Amino acid sequence: MTRHYAVLMLAIVAEVIATTALARSASFTKPVPGVIAVLGYVVAFWLLSFSMRVFPTGIVYAIWSGMGIVLISAVAWIWYREALDGPAILGLALILAGVVVINVFSKTMTH
Repeated sequence: MTRHYAVLMLAIVAEVIATTALARSASFTKPVPGVIAVLGYVVAFWLLSFSMRVFPTGIVYAIWSGMGIVLISAVAWIWYREALDGPAILGLALILAGVVVINVFSKTMTH
């Protein structure tokens, strides 16, 4: 089970890298970030497909997208000084809380 979570976490990291590069690609006018974005998404979806073999699709996608949103927001806030106001932080905290509830309390992740 831990291996499956590790693969899901790697998929999330690949998606965060890809999305960060996509934002820096200037609509694919900068080739290096553009290539990183495309390759990152390919790797992210490839890794995500392994998690979907074991866990329910909706739950995997909820964790992947939720954690991706939180981590991308954190990267943008820390590295690129993109501002987050109170409601944005509250919303991100609620997304994170939802991921925790799924992983801690839901029995669907044990199948």
